[in-house]
Amino acid sequence: MSDGLVRRQVMAGSGGRGLVEVDRAEAMALLGSVAYGRVVFTLNALPAVRPVNHLVDGEDIIIRTRLSSAVGSRVRPAPGVVVAYQADQIDPDRRLGWSVVVTGYASPVTAPDQIARYEAALIPWVDMTMDTVLRIRPQIVTGFRLVATDQAGPS
Repeated sequence: MSDGLVRRQVMAGSGGRGLVEVDRAEAMALLGSVAYGRVVFTLNALPAVRPVNHLVDGEDIIIRTRLSSAVGSRVRPAPGVVVAYQADQIDPDRRLGWSVVVTGYASPVTAPDQIARYEAALIPWVDMTMDTVLRIRPQIVTGFRLVATDQAGPS
């Protein structure tokens, strides 16, 4: 391609696709069905994104990080920092899947029994010491399924 752009050819049927909004309960269930996502926070007045593994406890999203990390250093001194959390599971060949975005307040978990429980249940994927457990309390939860048009139903 002469314009320098790289385009991926999708080898899928000719059927159309549509977005179907899911309710809060289904969105949180979808989020709980995957092990990782992306936390979005403010860094130098701009959005920053970090991939992290997580677990869902009720409606809380739990992540582990380091106090010295970009997200940890913003939340620790000022609990209640607004963040977003996004996860998805999309098949690029079939062009089907889902995406969930949660916007809420992040704060450190401080109760020793909860910290111990989350540290045991949420093992970091990177070989680093994770000394901070953060809880994201969702305020806004949105989710969509990318479905074949014949599954989309009425708009």
